[in-house]
Amino acid sequence: MESSSSKAAICSFDEACKSIGRKGSGMDSPSVDENQELGFFKVWLLISQLLGVISIALVSAWCGQYLGGFAWQSEPKLQFNHHPFFMVLGLVFCYGNALLVYRVFRNQRKRSLKLLHFGLHTLAFIFAIVALKAVFDSHNLSSPPIPNLYSIHSWLGLTTILLFALQYFCGFVAFLYPGLTKIWRTKYLPLHVFFGLCIFVMVIAACFMGITEKIMFSEGAKYKNLPPGAIVGNLLGYCLLLFALLIVYLVATPQFRRRPLPEEVQLQLDQQVPSN
Repeated sequence: MESSSSKAAICSFDEACKSIGRKGSGMDSPSVDENQELGFFKVWLLISQLLGVISIALVSAWCGQYLGGFAWQSEPKLQFNHHPFFMVLGLVFCYGNALLVYRVFRNQRKRSLKLLHFGLHTLAFIFAIVALKAVFDSHNLSSPPIPNLYSIHSWLGLTTILLFALQYFCGFVAFLYPGLTKIWRTKYLPLHVFFGLCIFVMVIAACFMGITEKIMFSEGAKYKNLPPGAIVGNLLGYCLLLFALLIVYLVATPQFRRRPLPEEVQLQLDQQVPSN
C-alpha cells in the first residue's frame, strides 16, 4: 500500500506533465496580462540601468574634477577618491545588477544564472576591497595620519561589508559548492533573498552618509551656498536612491519572478516520484 506522500508526489507529477504538455502545444502561452507585466518590467529595468550608469558618471566627475582627481599611495589625499568610485561601481551597480539576474535572464538555465549571480557578487567584493584599501591608505599615509573608523559612516560601512562577505560565503556554500541538500536550500533561500536586499539598502545608507561627510569636509562652510562640487555630490546621492528603489521594486514584485523552465519542473518531479 502506497504512502500518502507517494500518492501526492505522483499526483503532482501527473499535473506537471499535463502542464508541460500544454506549454509544448502552445496552450499555455503567456497571457496578455503577463506580456504587459513583462513590458513594465523592461521599462523599469531600462530606467534603473540608466540611473546606474549616470551614478557611475557622476561619481567619476565628482572625484575626478571636484575632489582633485585620482592617484595612489604617492598622494594619499587623492588615493581616497578611489573609495567612493569603487564603492559605487561595486557595491551599488554590480551588486544591484546581481540581484536582478534571476529576473532579467528568465529563459536561461538556472545553473548559468547561479554562476552569473556569483560572478557579479565576486566583482562587487573585489571592488569593495580596493575601495577599503584606498580609504585606509589615505588615512594611514597622511601626514599626520587621520584616525580610522570614528564616524557612523565608517561603522555602518564596515558592518555592511562584513555582512556582504558572510552572505557571499553562505551563498557559495549553499548553492554552488559543495551545495546543501534541496530541503536545506529551500529553507535557506528566503533568508538569502531577504538579507541580500537588506545589505543592499545598508550600502545605499552608507553611501548617503559618506557623500554628505565628504562634501562637508571638502566644501566646509561653502556647502550652504551649493558650490558645483556639492551639487554633483547631492545629485549622485539622489541617483543612488532612485537606482536602489527600482532595484528593490523589481526584485520584490512577485509578478516579475522568473518561472521555472519545463525541464527544471521535470527534474524536480523526477526527484520526487518514488521508484518502484
